[in-house]
Amino acid sequence: MIDLFRHYFVQLVDKHIDHLKVRRLDLFLVQLDENKLTVHKLQKSSCRIEGAFMAQSGGVSREHRRSLLQKCVFAALHLICVLLSIWLLLGGGWVRGGAWFGLELTLADPQRGLLLLACTLLYFARHLLTLFYLLARKVAFPEVFGLGAFIAFFEIGFLLLGSGAFRQAAVPFSVLDGVALAMVVGGSFLNSWSELQRKWWKRDPAHHGQCYTGGLFASSMHINYFGDTVLFTGWALLTHNLAALAVPAFMAVSFVVFHIPALDAYLSRRYGPQFDAYAARTRKFIPFVY
Repeated sequence: MIDLFRHYFVQLVDKHIDHLKVRRLDLFLVQLDENKLTVHKLQKSSCRIEGAFMAQSGGVSREHRRSLLQKCVFAALHLICVLLSIWLLLGGGWVRGGAWFGLELTLADPQRGLLLLACTLLYFARHLLTLFYLLARKVAFPEVFGLGAFIAFFEIGFLLLGSGAFRQAAVPFSVLDGVALAMVVGGSFLNSWSELQRKWWKRDPAHHGQCYTGGLFASSMHINYFGDTVLFTGWALLTHNLAALAVPAFMAVSFVVFHIPALDAYLSRRYGPQFDAYAARTRKFIPFVY
């Protein structure tokens, strides 16, 4: 009788323990699902906050981080664009590409194409300098692929337009080309030299946390943006095609309407009265004009 009671008691306890185990497992799974849902909501919120912050910061991240992988991918994409430009002009790529589709394509102005290819190489060198030396902020992959596509569009587009891919005869070099080439060199100098001045100044520990207002930035708050606008205007003029001027026009409008206001708001939050005083006495974009 005692053995029977013991057996019954053991079965009852085991059944109760199994029930508790199942109940605890159910509670654990429910809690796990709730945690996953919470993490998912936090990730979505983080993405929305980051997207809103990037929109307010001119479409780029202002966070200081190396992001070496993104920069290497960006440089590789640009290198591919440069190699493709070289192949199209010097490797017979434009003619061969046309032959693949049964078209007889030619470049009527290869000498001008060489000048435009030189502009491409200059810009590529400046891009490498910016990515791996000057740029301290984080570079995100959307920026890499977005700007990478834009670079491919205008570099190859300028090359083909200027090389005579869409006209029948070469355009003789003139004074306009000299002015355009001076704009390319001058604009590159304004952008890169101003950035170098700021880089070297900020490297001094005594200047930590201060807003740089000297050098070329004393004549324009965004002299680097102005330099790029001058550079691309000259580059477009070298093509001798009015359609190419849409690129620097687009860039100038995007700088003035989108990037500069967002960057000014960010710098005002970061440096406070120091930046506000600088903004009150300095032209915003074009030195001595605007």
